[in-house]
Amino acid sequence: MSSVGGITNGSNNLQPLSESSKSIYDAELNDSRLVAEPGLGEGVKVSLSGAGLKKSSSATGRDSDIEESGLPENIQQILKMIRKLQQQIAEKLAQLQAVMADKRLSPEEAKARVGSLQSALASLNSGLLTANASLAKAMKQAGLSPEQVMKAASLVMKS
Repeated sequence: MSSVGGITNGSNNLQPLSESSKSIYDAELNDSRLVAEPGLGEGVKVSLSGAGLKKSSSATGRDSDIEESGLPENIQQILKMIRKLQQQIAEKLAQLQAVMADKRLSPEEAKARVGSLQSALASLNSGLLTANASLAKAMKQAGLSPEQVMKAASLVMKS
């Protein structure tokens, strides 16, 4: 056995853990009140911090106006997708601005990151165009009233 820092297996005064002592400790651990086995009907219990609860409520609250709009479910889903794409585009634009303002990056590294972000933006913009076309088609097929069309349009503009 090799020596680490002058301590070897024989000079550390530690006894090797035998299989019999392992089973004694395992039995004690299983009998301990610290180890709880879920009973039938019990599920996982999760506790969120105050910040987590706030973030959770804001995430569901972000689309609550869409859910309360009274529009058909498929149109609501498309509106939520459009909002998500708009949010992702805003995030990528912020990242792009940060990369362009970062003077610590070499010109090659900055060019590579800018190219990558521009590619991601192009993909997101394409997805947004597709989602907008899907929304127009779904609204036409659903035969929405002029009020519902205006409501959908106002929800698209709101981000």
